[in-house]
Amino acid sequence: MGGRPIVNIGEQRFDRIREEDRFYIDKTGFIREWWNTGSAVTLITRPRRFGKTLNMSMTECFFSNKYADRGDLFEGLDIWSDEKYRQLQGTYPVISLSFAGIKATNCDEMKYRMTEVVADLYNDNIRIMQGTALSPNEKEYYESIKIGMDDRIAVGAVRQMAKFMNSYYGKEIIILLDEYDTPMQEAWLGGYWDEAVSFFKSFFAMTFKTNPHLYRGIITGITRISKESIFSELNNLKVVTATSNQYATSFGFTEEEVFQALDDMGLGDQKQGVKQWYDGFTFGKYTDIYNPWSITSFIEEEGKYRAYWANTSSNSLVNSLIQTGTKEIKQTMEILIKGGSFKAMIDEQIVFNQLDGDTDAVWSLLLATGYLKILEVEVVGEDKTQLYTLTLTNREVTIMFKNMVRGWFAGDTESIYNEFIRAMLSDNVRKMNTFMNKVALQTFSSFDSGNHPSEETQPERFYHGFVLGMVVNLADRYKVRSNRESGYGRYDVLIEPLDRTEKAFIFEFKVLDADDEEKTLEDTLANARRQIDEKNYEAELIAEGFAPEQIRKYGFAFRGKECLIG
Repeated sequence: MGGRPIVNIGEQRFDRIREEDRFYIDKTGFIREWWNTGSAVTLITRPRRFGKTLNMSMTECFFSNKYADRGDLFEGLDIWSDEKYRQLQGTYPVISLSFAGIKATNCDEMKYRMTEVVADLYNDNIRIMQGTALSPNEKEYYESIKIGMDDRIAVGAVRQMAKFMNSYYGKEIIILLDEYDTPMQEAWLGGYWDEAVSFFKSFFAMTFKTNPHLYRGIITGITRISKESIFSELNNLKVVTATSNQYATSFGFTEEEVFQALDDMGLGDQKQGVKQWYDGFTFGKYTDIYNPWSITSFIEEEGKYRAYWANTSSNSLVNSLIQTGTKEIKQTMEILIKGGSFKAMIDEQIVFNQLDGDTDAVWSLLLATGYLKILEVEVVGEDKTQLYTLTLTNREVTIMFKNMVRGWFAGDTESIYNEFIRAMLSDNVRKMNTFMNKVALQTFSSFDSGNHPSEETQPERFYHGFVLGMVVNLADRYKVRSNRESGYGRYDVLIEPLDRTEKAFIFEFKVLDADDEEKTLEDTLANARRQIDEKNYEAELIAEGFAPEQIRKYGFAFRGKECLIG
């Protein structure tokens, strides 16, 4: 990398980056590594903004006959030093697709977006209609490809295009599909998962399995969706995830590459700060991998530390999983935001329709998407189960999650939330009741998993989300802990001031239980207060030097969205 090339944030076309001599870290070794494997179809998963789209563009520019005689794009790069590969450049018909834009709230809209992608493919290759390569019937089929086409045509249209291109060019096809899982994630969020699975199962089988015109294929995405979902027919699929050694340095920047770039751009004195903020990703045996978006943004902003990667696109899936997640998920997030770690079993095959009920599936998704990193792997039990110790990836990700939690109580709710905190700190129980009921009324449904939780679990989801909000928003003045042993049992929440002269708080949370002879919220509140005293929850605070008169004890009684504090 000579001189100081201009960083072009967001440019994902390889040819433009090279033609304009923009900042680029050579990843052309990926071409050689992939070609040498001989795999018919390769699925590569990496977190977002890790160079998947740019590498797919690079691969297209290298192999596609649309870029014949464009060896100048690769001059000076690793792949161009090999005569064998110079002979391959620009010699294959290539179909290049992206599902990045297929985002829809219902299945019909999703299918419509899919037909837009297919119609664009046919429009871009309209020259195939000329001459005698296609029969009259094939030309008629070609003209039937339109936006909004029937499902039966849409699922097989890419396979048919491969056939047409094979006839026209006399050579089998390379198919590149980027961000294959975007529509599937949207389908899970939108509640039309089963319909989407049925559609894409047929599409993937026809495009990558029952396609005699396919020579090689690459599929990229963020997650490895369970084979039983959409890849059940693809027994020719080579899967490369973040735990694989293959292509480990092809996506993302190594620390050597990052430090060299910082030196070249006059930011060499920022190496340790950059490491603290943006390091932490591990692919296969390679540690100290950095996400390219943050590094290029940091360079473009001339050394300003910000959560660049975390703010690039919607985190709606992750936000939904945490916000509507169980008490255990929210309590684990408390640990993580405070810099701690936890242990879980991980399955790299993401089963989206298990995310609501399987906590380990949630952690598997967060690991695949780059929000968690592996500290240690233990092999336990007779069945040699792998137990992973996980933590948040780096400072940037921690900031992202803190902002996400704050977002749960944004807008009008934020002012009400802050009023509750002020009332709590000033011992104004009447206002605590007023503002807690207002917060519950406005945010209760947003903590609902969508699976119609019971009267008992629904308030609990809201309450532990509220507690997580206190963990984030009070961090500069208080330590907020939940479900810890103290005295003779576990308190729900303990709020300990960093200033030992300030007040401390103990909360006990209960939902009205008619089977326990509780007729009113007042009965439930009395039971909560009684439990605080009988279980001696204040023992931990007293042991740390707090006087009994500094400790405030509050019961929270819930019946649906209604809350009584005392």
